Amino acid sequence: MNAHSLSFMKKHRFWLILFSAFILSQIPIVSIPFKWLETYFHEISHGLAALITGGSIVQIQLFPNGGGLCTTRGGWNFLISFMGYAGAALWGICIYFIASMHQRIAQILSGVIALLLLTTLIFWARDILTLIIITVLLALVLLKFKYSKLSYLQTSLQITGALILLNSVKSPWYLVDGRNFGDGAALSQLTGIPEFLWVVVWFSIGVGGIVWLAKMSKKGK
Repeated sequence: MNAHSLSFMKKHRFWLILFSAFILSQIPIVSIPFKWLETYFHEISHGLAALITGGSIVQIQLFPNGGGLCTTRGGWNFLISFMGYAGAALWGICIYFIASMHQRIAQILSGVIALLLLTTLIFWARDILTLIIITVLLALVLLKFKYSKLSYLQTSLQITGALILLNSVKSPWYLVDGRNFGDGAALSQLTGIPEFLWVVVWFSIGVGGIVWLAKMSKKGK
């Protein structure tokens, strides 16, 4: 690869990774674990919001079709409902940004994600499908430690963050189905603000994250 090609890849690294993530998300079988991971971060965000506001996590469920459910007890219902889609977007942003800081930091980040998955597996996964899915996700994260070069680990985490972020931009729109069910409907009942506006808010957080990461990527050059 010549110097010009390397310069182009370095200059446009963020957009190349985002494009790679988009391509991966379109491949039927390959995209499944990443969809599970986005759903996991959606559900764990509900759970963490409950814990932070004095509640507890009863159970986290993940389904093969990419759906999920976090059952909580107590806590602030508004924040718990809001943080599902918002949390997934923030996780995607943070994973990409933190992984981009340094290769060693990316290695630590992998360990943190693995620890979070393991904690969920032990304390909040109850059904066999969820146990299997989280075990698969944990295995995939742990496999990244086998990369001989930390640069590969860093890139894989950046792609993972980009995939989670892209899914978080797309997934809120599934709520616009007329069923009046889900996080948007719950927030609408709590606040009187139409569900569609909450979808727009979550979409804007994801798009804003993409714009911000693009700007940070330029500053890092």
